[in-house]
Amino acid sequence: MENDAIGAGVLNGGLFNTTEIRILICYILNSIKEPVPAAMLANILHFEGIANGFEVSDAISSLTKNGHIAPVDGDESYYEITDSGAAIAEELDSSLSLTVRKRAYIATLKMLAKIKNARGTRFCLSNENGHSYLTCSAVDGKITLIEIKILIPDEKSGTYIREKFLENPSEIFSDIIEKLSK
Repeated sequence: MENDAIGAGVLNGGLFNTTEIRILICYILNSIKEPVPAAMLANILHFEGIANGFEVSDAISSLTKNGHIAPVDGDESYYEITDSGAAIAEELDSSLSLTVRKRAYIATLKMLAKIKNARGTRFCLSNENGHSYLTCSAVDGKITLIEIKILIPDEKSGTYIREKFLENPSEIFSDIIEKLSK
């Protein structure tokens, strides 16, 4: 296939063809089986070096216009696969390299896990008596289930800890509860 996509930020082995990018998006949505935020999908594929973020956004627009993917409940921030998009994914996914499919699938799963984890977790950066703190809370609606307050050297460290925390907050909270209950 001819390279017709913008290649800025795309690593060797990534996608430089707009058709392949469209197929990949259909493959991801068909494999994940749940709505995916379009902007985050464009960012994750770009940061993984799989496809240019602008090209992914254009592909999402094209796939939507052609009825292969659709916004969830009219909200254009989350998209899901349609029957015609699923057919494309099933017929053409083998035209993409296994490495690209696997990297994109794993990156998307991690992104969705962070989104789900963020829904049940609350963070607060604060300064008290000249010290910076990050408070991490597990919440269920308006009820705080557990909360920890961590002394941090600076806001950058707080952001890093928050990101690591979001990778698996339930494991962190479970470990704390297990240690306290021994």
